[in-house]
Amino acid sequence: MMSASKPDILWSPHHADRFVVCDSELSLYRIGPAGASEAKGGALQLSEETAATLLAVNSDTPYMKCVAWYPKSEPECLLAVGQANGRVVLTGLGQSHGSKGKDLTGKEFVPKHARQCNTLAWNPADSNWLAAGLDKHRADFSVLIWDVGGRHPPEAMQAEKPRLSGDADPCAAATKPLYELGQNDACLSLCWLPRDHPKLLLAGMHRNLAIFDLRNTSQKTFVNTKAVQGVAVDPHFPERVASFFEGQVAIWDLRRFEKPVFTLPEQAKPLTKAAWCPTRTGLLATLTRDANVVRLYDMQHAPAGPVGSDESEPTVIERGVQPGGDVVISSFAWHPSTQNRMVVVAPNRSMCDFTVFERVSLAWSSSTDLVWACGRHLYECAEDAGDVAAEKDVATKMRERARSRYGHDTVQVWRNHLLAGGNDPQIRSLWYTLHFMQQYTEETEQRQQGNKQSLIYSGIKNIVKSCSGTTESRRRWKGSERTADATQYHGEERGLALRLCGWIGRGPDVDVEPFLRSLEQEGEWERAASVALFNLDIRRSIQILQKGAQAEKGDPNLNVVAMALSGYTDEKNSLWREMCGSLRLQLKKPYLCSMFAFLTSEAGAYDGVLYESRVAVRDRVAFACMFLNDNQLSRYVDKLTDEMKEAGNLEGILLTGLTKDGVDLMESYVDHTGDVQTASFCMLRGSSPEVVKDARVQCWIENYRDLLDAWRFWHKRAEFDIHRSKLDPSSKPLAQVFVSCNFCGKSISFGCSAAPHQGRGFGQYGVGGSPAKSKVTSCPGCRKPLPRCALCLMNMGTPASSRAGAGKSDEKADLPREKKLAQFNNWFTWCHNCRHGGHAGHTLSWFRDHSECPVSACTCKCMQLDTTGNLVPSDNI
Repeated sequence: MMSASKPDILWSPHHADRFVVCDSELSLYRIGPAGASEAKGGALQLSEETAATLLAVNSDTPYMKCVAWYPKSEPECLLAVGQANGRVVLTGLGQSHGSKGKDLTGKEFVPKHARQCNTLAWNPADSNWLAAGLDKHRADFSVLIWDVGGRHPPEAMQAEKPRLSGDADPCAAATKPLYELGQNDACLSLCWLPRDHPKLLLAGMHRNLAIFDLRNTSQKTFVNTKAVQGVAVDPHFPERVASFFEGQVAIWDLRRFEKPVFTLPEQAKPLTKAAWCPTRTGLLATLTRDANVVRLYDMQHAPAGPVGSDESEPTVIERGVQPGGDVVISSFAWHPSTQNRMVVVAPNRSMCDFTVFERVSLAWSSSTDLVWACGRHLYECAEDAGDVAAEKDVATKMRERARSRYGHDTVQVWRNHLLAGGNDPQIRSLWYTLHFMQQYTEETEQRQQGNKQSLIYSGIKNIVKSCSGTTESRRRWKGSERTADATQYHGEERGLALRLCGWIGRGPDVDVEPFLRSLEQEGEWERAASVALFNLDIRRSIQILQKGAQAEKGDPNLNVVAMALSGYTDEKNSLWREMCGSLRLQLKKPYLCSMFAFLTSEAGAYDGVLYESRVAVRDRVAFACMFLNDNQLSRYVDKLTDEMKEAGNLEGILLTGLTKDGVDLMESYVDHTGDVQTASFCMLRGSSPEVVKDARVQCWIENYRDLLDAWRFWHKRAEFDIHRSKLDPSSKPLAQVFVSCNFCGKSISFGCSAAPHQGRGFGQYGVGGSPAKSKVTSCPGCRKPLPRCALCLMNMGTPASSRAGAGKSDEKADLPREKKLAQFNNWFTWCHNCRHGGHAGHTLSWFRDHSECPVSACTCKCMQLDTTGNLVPSDNI
């Protein structure tokens, strides 16, 4: 329906560039590029790319209430106009030139009693049939179907329609309706149903939706409802119909017509239009009165078939588009062929052409490939190999580390940081910490001091809290004329802490020289000089700085620092201390800053060293163990531990150890980085059973296993499970595969008389049974023959090993594990669908060249039933 102040818009069904705007008059427009010559001079700008040119205007049909475009391409631009007095007029827009257009243009179809025409609908199959819906009249019908071509209906049709007009005059057939339906009622909306037969008409009557079958008009299907306006059939799903009342839309399934399938959320204002998108499945657009937003309801995930229960609700995604800003929208129309294109018209006839963009659906694969869908197009984001400076995603890092067997080196644990790439200082610190913990745990075990193992893995925080027998000594400076001594603290626990920090090697003597030489080999000159200085060897520190200045790629400024150290004096008011104190803040190298902070600090007040965040945690802790008393050391370690836990800094594992505090720190690290790989390997090494069983630790482990499976790193995941079972015996899985005799139910493992399904599994003996038997082809319990391989026709049951003779049970214990287990090629395997099978090696070989089961007359595609059977492990590529 329309009025003079509410224009409507209709796209031509056969011309993709033409549409009509109708209110008090009909205006035909052609849409084209905004820069085209034909769009110049008075053209209406619809968007940045398109403009509309006025082609024709028709003002000969006043009091228009509804308009319908003739469905055939010839004659062009023929429209049916319903008027306020009930007349239906066929009119053109100056585009018809054929004889048919001249015959139809100007025809009028008049009901018996005058009342308003509410809706018109052309039959999509028989273009001569036009249905009109009118207001109620107590003595007349409200649904009239006209034959605009003036033809006689066939005789078969006459027998089918008791309400067919009896006038047989060919001239009168054009002015009298073929069918008259809906007596003593009002029709508010109409649409033809393309289902089964072109003679099904859906009408929104006054209080019900009715389906009229023109083959038998004495019967009709109807349902009582208030939602009778704007009936529209989904062009992609003919059984789905939309209608509305006031502010609510009802969606119907014609196969289950008792009630709506579901109703859309009610709008605050009454609806004026609802239309399905002709180019997109399940997309419905609605418009409310005086609104500037078109609401879109995406029902593509709604069930295609009838809803099975009353409680099931399909998923409907709602969103709104605002094409013209704050301008009120009078009506809209979907483009019949261009995907998701729509034109809206305002009350002042200003128009806007726009495209409804699809919701972008992203898919991120486990290998960090990004794919997204927009409309009917699929896009893939490829990584730019040339952008080497870009930071890699943590998933990419973990994937590369898994390929390099990161975390699996249990002999030289520190090498795992090299397998991780060697660029992350936190990863490096972590694995060196675990290396020192393992190294000194082995040392304590050799000394038969097993009680030290738990203390070592508990971290320096717990070690310094157990300090007992701490001694204080005053040591003189080496290589300096300084007269005063420096106060240092010693004790067994402090010595252990220094070992875990890596400053001191094995043995009871405090010897930092091996550590200094290793730092020199790695080119860490500033760090080596500061460690030497903290050990009160100023001459060694100066030598290291001079060597660093002369080394390749060394810093020549180190000579200046060495010269400054050589002039050190312990006089508090000396010019040297004053100048070094002021220049210390200008140095960029953290270890050089800490050196001068140490030399210019008062005894016991070393904040310039202890809180220099750029200095490695292990070096700061080692310094604290040497120069802080028990109370100061405990407070400092507690504070530093809290900072490491809050920041998720892996250097703090040195302090927390593999304890509950360590789990808290690792949780913060995972929250910041997502690196469950490092968390899993770290917590499995040396942690107590209580820590390993922590729900967070188990979650990291399972997530890492899931990642390996998602990457198709199945061999790597198996290696990780083996590695995990070695470090955590409680995680070793139980045997999961058993084979029992089909006749007696006993295990087929040789010599085993266990109850059904309680025999030994493949994990220990393989499928072939005990290695003490050279060949097992029958059940050891009932002597029934075992099944035959479908390919080689030999009885299955090849033993795990034929090298061990019978009766040599003592030699079997010394066999390597790989000789105890049966080869996988000899295992039992069968299809769970057809129950046929054979040796695993034979079966795999068969399905490399065939798709069907090897058993004759069996058409089962066994291998294709396994979704992962045709996948190749990525770690083998």
